[in-house]
Amino acid sequence: MKKIVVASDSFKGCLSSLQVADAVRTAIIGIYPACEVVSVPMADGGEGTMATLVNATRGHFFPCNTYDPLMRPINAFWGVLGDGLTAVIELAQASGLMLLNEREYNPEKTTTYGTGIIIAEALRKGFQKIILAIGGSATNDAAIGLLSALGFHFLDEAGNEVKPAGGNLKQIVSIDDKDVMPELRNIQLRIACDVDNPLYGTNGAAYMFASQKGADEFMTTRLDCGLRSFAKVVEGKYNDRSYMIPGVGAAGGVGYGLKVFLNAELVRGADWIMDVLRFEDLLKGADLVITGEGSIDSQTIHGKVPVSVARRARLQNIPVWAVGGKTEDIPGLANEGISRVITVTPPGMRKERALNPKTARENIIHVLRSALLS
Repeated sequence: MKKIVVASDSFKGCLSSLQVADAVRTAIIGIYPACEVVSVPMADGGEGTMATLVNATRGHFFPCNTYDPLMRPINAFWGVLGDGLTAVIELAQASGLMLLNEREYNPEKTTTYGTGIIIAEALRKGFQKIILAIGGSATNDAAIGLLSALGFHFLDEAGNEVKPAGGNLKQIVSIDDKDVMPELRNIQLRIACDVDNPLYGTNGAAYMFASQKGADEFMTTRLDCGLRSFAKVVEGKYNDRSYMIPGVGAAGGVGYGLKVFLNAELVRGADWIMDVLRFEDLLKGADLVITGEGSIDSQTIHGKVPVSVARRARLQNIPVWAVGGKTEDIPGLANEGISRVITVTPPGMRKERALNPKTARENIIHVLRSALLS
């Protein structure tokens, strides 16, 4: 092979997209020393999106003091693209599941307030164009935490402000927006998301994702009821019925809250990032594309990196392999252009060992070398 493009997402909790690309490159060069390997670290609106965009455009980063999903003070970062005009904020920096240990997972208690603090700082520094990547959240609060940090008030029957967490959505009966930041009038907010789910229902934010954030069956039902109740309040005040639009269920309803209250535009994260990186140009002349993510499962086909990459490669008739730490047999992947799915983790290897970065790197190199020789 003369040219291979490596365009993988991160292996969540294990390797960044850049580290995955480096491991794949090592495997390729071991078999095809003269092969041109084009590494394109990818993201889909989740963790790593900010770094991918800022580094690709030669932008820079800002530190920020904010709060984690349980309102503990933390240090986070946000970025500015190379154009000097566009701020990039990653929800996972302040409201991500990675900031909690498993005993703390509880989407009834977590909040996106810390992400709102970061947005407020970018606005105060004069940035009106903002990209917000919302994957990897620990929350199910429909963005009321984030919006509270920007000056919105969510009130209960007694007129008291409701604590902005997922478990309190059902208490909200009215919304006060008279104290919102004046900078919001001119904001141009684009939401990079990695799913296409509606706000509530069997395919909504709670039923599809809350279990990953610590919810049991009963909590999931309560969270879904809270989302439904909040949507009714919003519809009554703003005459808005956006709750069934694909993508508004992302990040526990953050897509919904920001579309309704800040007129945000929802875009597929992976596709938008590939446009920024001019991915079609990078593909020209490639013999193979290798993509992947930590888990290739039922979510992969709904806007995740491997399928988005495969669709672009298919337009140029380039075969695509997808690698994953763990994989499932997903109907439809072949139709999207993925000709081979490769499981990186050996059968029987314990999860703790498989998630060790050094082990994961070694697994990728070993399995891909075997695949390239077969």
